Amino acid sequence: MYLPKSFHETRIDVLHTLMRDYPFATVVTHAADGLAANHLPLELVGDTALHGHVAHGNELAKADGAQVLVIFHGADGYVSPNWYPSKHETGREVPTWNYAVVHVHGRLRVVEDAAWLRHLLERLTDRHEAAQPRPWRVDDAPEDHIEKMLRLIVGLDIAIERIEGKFKLSQNHPDANRAGVLQGLAERRGRRDGELAELMQQAEERRHG
Repeated sequence: MYLPKSFHETRIDVLHTLMRDYPFATVVTHAADGLAANHLPLELVGDTALHGHVAHGNELAKADGAQVLVIFHGADGYVSPNWYPSKHETGREVPTWNYAVVHVHGRLRVVEDAAWLRHLLERLTDRHEAAQPRPWRVDDAPEDHIEKMLRLIVGLDIAIERIEGKFKLSQNHPDANRAGVLQGLAERRGRRDGELAELMQQAEERRHG
């Protein structure tokens, strides 16, 4: 990953927060016919592993021992040069894109243990159902149905070997331009503009704090 120093995020707590807030990840592996990418939610376990699951037919189910690259995508958004005060002074600005991503390099272990899988599904379900008025639980379904579903999937246990983050949040611009981007995001109110603005504000607080 191209990683200029000003965008390089090394604080592990910041990287872990993005991974937990945006758990739907891209898992890249070497397949027989080249690179393969799969998309699935992953759970960060402590600071050493990622856990998930896929169908038996997924190529990851046959990739035990493989090296993988896991990409977590945070908030992102287009940045207009019109938001920069410097553009109105000199005209010397161009459009860009702000974003935050985390890359995890690791080794995959395929897990076919039913108890391990069930515990994973219970944790994932409890987490993602927590905001529901009446959270669904795994044991709400008939036991024979759960057992059948468990036979159709395998677990993924990815041992984290290296982690790196790129948070491109206008750090290479002066304060006035960064303030202009925050104002532009607030006025546009796009799909992830609020989330991107929050990341930028957090970066500002860390910079001055």
